[in-house]
Amino acid sequence: MRASVFTAAASAAAVALCSGVSGFVFAPPLAAKRAGVPTTGKASPCASTAPRQRWTSSLKMAADEFDGDAVMASAQERMDKSVESVRLNLETLRTGRANPKILDRVVVECYGAETPLNQVASVKTTSATALLVESYDPTILADIAAAIQEADLGLTPNNDGTVIRLNMPPVTEDRRKELAKEAKGLGEEGKVAIRNIRREAVDTVKKAEKAKNLGKDQSKDAQDAIQKLTDKTTKTIDEKVAAKEKDILKV
Repeated sequence: MRASVFTAAASAAAVALCSGVSGFVFAPPLAAKRAGVPTTGKASPCASTAPRQRWTSSLKMAADEFDGDAVMASAQERMDKSVESVRLNLETLRTGRANPKILDRVVVECYGAETPLNQVASVKTTSATALLVESYDPTILADIAAAIQEADLGLTPNNDGTVIRLNMPPVTEDRRKELAKEAKGLGEEGKVAIRNIRREAVDTVKKAEKAKNLGKDQSKDAQDAIQKLTDKTTKTIDEKVAAKEKDILKV
């Protein structure tokens, strides 16, 4: 059903919005007019004064109409995953202290395939500057040692035939600067992903407006909400990168 055609039930639903629902009221024009609900996309005078957590359509729309909740939920979920990806990648950067996470990006060629090291071996810290790698299958211990050597982590694996020992060498000042630069690069990759998610969400809103499923004011409100989410997520990435850079450069 298009936004311009409503039943008496829809009008009643619009009236019911005045019973304490806070936030934007995306009431379709005709139903809103009958119910006395504003269509500007701003908070209704009869709405609760509680802080608004999200913008949303307060009337149930037909399947072919704009679903603000779905757009925001999808953008939020994808942005959160991008932040988590940045966090995990930052953990793989070596700072001079033993951290099993630095081996997370090591890939071992074994059994005719490339397999992440953490799927074929356990890694634990034995001291502030040493790691111990124990393979689940002793026959591929040499393959694991070769993978660590080739990963360009600045580590020399000591394979005694049973386990692999890794000692963290001191990180030079030049190497620390390189790692800090790499951390910043990982952050930029994450922010590019965030901007792409933002663009796709905004495009969805604009298409809904063009199809007359969303008013101009509501479209602006939706785009503003997406931008606020983008700014907040970008700030989170910047904070994580700054913390990692500080950790890397600390002697």
